[in-house]
Amino acid sequence: MKFNRSVYQALSMIGQFGINMLVPVFVCSFLGMGLDRKLGTDFLIVIFFFIGALAGGWNVFRFARRIYSGSSEQSAYLHKGRKNRDKKDEGKDHGNKQDTV
Repeated sequence: MKFNRSVYQALSMIGQFGINMLVPVFVCSFLGMGLDRKLGTDFLIVIFFFIGALAGGWNVFRFARRIYSGSSEQSAYLHKGRKNRDKKDEGKDHGNKQDTV
């Protein structure tokens, strides 16, 4: 059975989005709970939860931007860049000519 590699890459990317969003939320929430217990307050968990959500959203945004810019560069290279490169190379001599006698 043949496996499609792009499916696994897409699934790992979805997992990365989840991890990039959930880890800061959990870390900041637990930090807020710990500070609430230590200081005897009840509102720090909410504040730290939103700080974690903002940090997670920023992580996901940066990750998506990096993926989008990488795929567009790769797409440009694979599709447009190759055609342009072949046209530029048509008139150049790269030293591959064989001498005929």
